[in-house]
Amino acid sequence: MTLDGALRALPGLFAARAYLPSMGTTVYRAAHQTETGGLFTLDVAGDAGILSLYAPLAPHGETALAGACARAGGLAAVYLKRRPVEARHAANVEREYLSPPDPVWGEARPEVTALENGVPFLIRPGADLSVGLFTDARPARAWVREHASHGEGRVLNTFAYTCGFGLNAALGGAPVVKNVDLSRKVLAWGQANYALSGLPAPDTDFLFGDVFGWFTRLSRRGAQFDLVILDPPSFARSNAGTWRSERDYGRLMTLAAGVTAPGGRVLALLNHAGVTPGTFERLAWAGLQEAGRAGRITAHLGAGEDYPGATHLKAHVWSLD
Repeated sequence: MTLDGALRALPGLFAARAYLPSMGTTVYRAAHQTETGGLFTLDVAGDAGILSLYAPLAPHGETALAGACARAGGLAAVYLKRRPVEARHAANVEREYLSPPDPVWGEARPEVTALENGVPFLIRPGADLSVGLFTDARPARAWVREHASHGEGRVLNTFAYTCGFGLNAALGGAPVVKNVDLSRKVLAWGQANYALSGLPAPDTDFLFGDVFGWFTRLSRRGAQFDLVILDPPSFARSNAGTWRSERDYGRLMTLAAGVTAPGGRVLALLNHAGVTPGTFERLAWAGLQEAGRAGRITAHLGAGEDYPGATHLKAHVWSLD
């Protein structure tokens, strides 16, 4: 598809998703790569758009595309994300170029409150390449909220980011929810999300630090959870070394199994287009075997319907004996 073709398709794409706001979701993907020939994606949060480019455009082309997106969706502002093929290093050294803090079109919307299935979230369109919520995981968050009200009483949400999974567990009625992340900044963002829903957010439920270290600590304490949520990045560097999901996910599953109560579940997510569902299942199964646990997949969850043809996100629910 050409850029002109993608632009002509935009009004129809918005029309096809018009039901989402009426169902209580105002943060969603308005145009996915499969619908734009891989050239760009457009996410919407309230009246702000987040335009991600996967092919370079001249500055006037970026502005023109942003304006077309705004007109098609009635948006007040459009923010730009330039996403190079190898963004891991560039995201650190060229952050302001890749994610300009000001909109490329329209009036500034530094912070927007948007809804997902009726749950409010703070979205910061110009803050970074990640704006506060990964909308492809909406079905998985809905699953967590539903099952928290049916016996998933103690929940451990790892790689919590802004705590969307933990918030849904708490809203579903889980009496114990612990959110773990390496960034104090995003945990504070998560506490702000809790406040939007009128939920208490004591610091003791927001655990700062390395997830692997926390698994070890919790295991030594004899902590047990009915639901453990794994939503790691596909790649990360830290003082402990380099994490690659396609290589290391089994080790993560072993640690999760060590704090999952008998009869409990692990919601394992992987955002990596290069790993097939079968390979992902084998990685997780090997991790369970290493932990001496038996289990089976009881649900497969993928990206939402606003991600047609998407294969990058895998979400498997494992029930452990």
